[in-house]
Amino acid sequence: MAERERRPRIDQPRETTRRRLQMPALFTQESFGVLSEKFARFMGTPYFLIGMTVFVVLWLLWNTLAPPALRFDPYAFIFLTLMLSLQASYAAPLILLAQNRQADRDRVALEQDRSRDERGLADTEFLTREVAALRIAMRDTATRDFVRSELRDLLDEMEERGLVVTKQTSPDDGGEDGPAPEPT
Repeated sequence: MAERERRPRIDQPRETTRRRLQMPALFTQESFGVLSEKFARFMGTPYFLIGMTVFVVLWLLWNTLAPPALRFDPYAFIFLTLMLSLQASYAAPLILLAQNRQADRDRVALEQDRSRDERGLADTEFLTREVAALRIAMRDTATRDFVRSELRDLLDEMEERGLVVTKQTSPDDGGEDGPAPEPT
């Protein structure tokens, strides 16, 4: 009942419905997966390759140069082949398990990236529509330069008709000359 109520993890593959052997509490599926990933990472390091090379070279040298009574692989390195095959038979499934877990994490990250990109695209489209609406609204709005030019044109027109007389002010006389004369 507790297994059904527990929500499945997104970063792990789905379990099949057939019964499995129960692992001891020490090795849960998660801890075993973490262990396999650490092992797969270690196998890809120079330390592992150097260590395996040293191991094989020592094995070969011991079983070639040591006195026949001290050799522990007298059958033309069959035990060495058996050891390397055993190591490979465990390494391959552990590496595949680590790759599957990484693929699941990548799939989850891809889905998150896709949803984030969709939200960003929707936000960009919304802002684009808002900017377009503001531009359309601004076409009907008078700008400061437009209002100034219209006021200058009106002032020039009034001066031509003689309705307004403007006096030029110079910086020497303090700026203001008093009230403007009344139009006639």
